[in-house]
Amino acid sequence: MAPVNVIFMGTAELSCASLAALLADVRFRVVAVVTQPDKPKGRNLEAQPSPVKVLALQSGVPVLQPLRARDESFLEQLRLLSPDLIVVVAYGQILPQSILDVPRHGCLNVHTSLLPKYRGAAPIQWAIANGEAETGVTIMKMDAGLDTGAILSQRRTPITPEDDSPVLHDRLARMGAELLGQTIPDYLADNLSPQPQPAEGSSYAAKIKKEDGHIVWAQPARQIWNRFRAFTPWPGAFTFSKGESKPLLLKIRGARVVERPGEPGAILQADRDGIIVGCGESALLITELQREGGRCLAAREFLAGHPLRPGGKLG
Repeated sequence: MAPVNVIFMGTAELSCASLAALLADVRFRVVAVVTQPDKPKGRNLEAQPSPVKVLALQSGVPVLQPLRARDESFLEQLRLLSPDLIVVVAYGQILPQSILDVPRHGCLNVHTSLLPKYRGAAPIQWAIANGEAETGVTIMKMDAGLDTGAILSQRRTPITPEDDSPVLHDRLARMGAELLGQTIPDYLADNLSPQPQPAEGSSYAAKIKKEDGHIVWAQPARQIWNRFRAFTPWPGAFTFSKGESKPLLLKIRGARVVERPGEPGAILQADRDGIIVGCGESALLITELQREGGRCLAAREFLAGHPLRPGGKLG
């Protein structure tokens, strides 16, 4: 059997596991990689390639970087490549029907949730933030909607207390790559029947904003802790110390829930064991934190130079 000609579309680090799996599998021939244009980063704002572009160039695969995926000149490039299949993983643009119609067998997408839950940009973070017991990956045949295509396969994984966004991201990236390699041959052999997504149970995982990391102490401690894990490393969980001429921004770097009543935002304890802050239910023990512009410190080290006293307030 001749290898399947595949165009891979992806940008984020999440995409790399699936691209690497396709490159290593003799059943597939990756004829081109499509990724977002290089973006300025760092202090000097130098243009930096996406992780997917770096991997593609290391593997000797041609790279296309259209500014807009719906440009006619880009569409013509895709048509000339005559792909059997397009695989999309965290590309960063919604694809028009004109692209979905290019490959003989359509476009498949690896999405890091159990669709129809958490369609959209940030399914990993919101699954943790909302206290879900499990999540997973879905391989779907794409349509012109936002993550609304028919489901080909799914795989589940529990969300454990040790999971934060980076840990779960890496696990789901591996799972998605493995499931993709298992799904494509069955799909091309018509051994899979695409299942329309049920309307019931759908939800949307909006793009994360900086303000999502601002702690609302009136929430239960368990919910705050979930958001702390979800928004690591960006935007992080942060709060402000009150009672000073200028509120001091504090980033929480280590925390756990403790069973202790107290007024939301009130500092209940501040000693070598950590800083306990009251919440809407229970309390949060902060074990590591960082002031804006400073370095991450254990709570006892932080308190030596930045006194936070019982009775003070965070908000």
